[in-house]
Amino acid sequence: MPLLCCRRRVQAAFLCLTLFVACHTLTATAYLVPDGRKFERHSSSLHTWQSRGIAAPGGVSNTVIHYRRSCFMSKLLASVDDKSSFDEQAYESDRLSKDAKAMAEMKQIATEEFSKLRTPWKWKIRKAVWDYLEEKDLAQFPRPVHHRIPNFIGADDAAERLATLPEFQSANMVKVNPDTPQRQVRHLVLENGKTLLTPQPRLRTGFFSTLKHGTEAIPSDLPIEALTSSKGAAKYGTPITLYEKYTVDLVVVGSTAVCPNTGARVGKGEGFAELEWGILSQQGNLDADNVLVVTTVHDCQVFDGGVEEPWKSLMKQLEEEQKENGETTTATSPFGTLTQHDVPVDIIVTPTQIIHVSNRLPKPSGVYWDLLSPQKLAQIRVLQELKKRTEEELGETLPSGPDEVLPPIASRKRGGRGRGGRGRGRGGRGRGRGGRGRD
Repeated sequence: MPLLCCRRRVQAAFLCLTLFVACHTLTATAYLVPDGRKFERHSSSLHTWQSRGIAAPGGVSNTVIHYRRSCFMSKLLASVDDKSSFDEQAYESDRLSKDAKAMAEMKQIATEEFSKLRTPWKWKIRKAVWDYLEEKDLAQFPRPVHHRIPNFIGADDAAERLATLPEFQSANMVKVNPDTPQRQVRHLVLENGKTLLTPQPRLRTGFFSTLKHGTEAIPSDLPIEALTSSKGAAKYGTPITLYEKYTVDLVVVGSTAVCPNTGARVGKGEGFAELEWGILSQQGNLDADNVLVVTTVHDCQVFDGGVEEPWKSLMKQLEEEQKENGETTTATSPFGTLTQHDVPVDIIVTPTQIIHVSNRLPKPSGVYWDLLSPQKLAQIRVLQELKKRTEEELGETLPSGPDEVLPPIASRKRGGRGRGGRGRGRGGRGRGRGGRGRD
């Protein structure tokens, strides 16, 4: 009798433990998330989505999660009640069927959401390049590179090569984006005694800051590394307003992908490089016809005609889509038509080469208010101020652009894997390869 009681207690304890685990765990399932990537999910918590830099889709994700949990629980209880009746093959078949259904739902959501964006072709390019950089471990912190200007292996080498350009050497003021892969470019601007003009990230806290090393504001004994992060620029830089007078001699931008034939550029999808260009040219701080635009990227981010990956697979996908749509012409490039406000590049610099774009597309000038969506305008105070001031000067109401679905923003995850980890690199923490930076 004591032995029987003990055995029942053990069974009861095992059942309680099993139920507890089942409440918090699901079998590993591959999901296709909004940016098109697949990943293995081992937890029902929505934190799993967020920790991977992905916003979980509203509604459907919860439905899928709770549906999967209820199915798992019911089958688990049935198996505990009568283990001899548990059909492992049928259970696995049922699980795979539900997984396929969930993946199809997620793919449909991703397709519907991205089809609402103005330039779907850009998102196909972004996804292909982001996926390839991660798959081949060509990326550095911050990772994953999705929804970012990707920090690539060799970013410092590309920056050093950019500094050899005559256009860089003769420039007095250089505007450089605040993203991590261009941090060494910002360092070289300051190291060479030039004035650095850098925007506040996403223009959310202000407009631009200027920095020049070896001045009263920034003495020469202050390490340049302290100035090249977004935090350093905000701390030591001099904030400037919309109406100050200065002249930009060279513009450096980050890119996800570029076309060496036309200079067409794909960023991370938020359009801030174009907005900054538009504001500066409208305010007379930048000559849109003569100022050169340079970008630094990994060699694989430059379209090669479909010879190597990721472009080979992308071109094959494009050809298949054309056949399905009954199109007779063969695609020669995944780059579609640029919008009126897109800014092409003049020079592409990689860790191994310098490419001068021979047939560059025309550059825009000023802010195209009829293309600026209310959603984007609501994000940026400096644009709201500029529009209000312009309307007062003109005595008329400026147009507004169509509504748009704003793309997802990457969340930061510390550390990384492989070569793209948190290494110090050549320039110490924050400057060299793998160093910490502000995206």
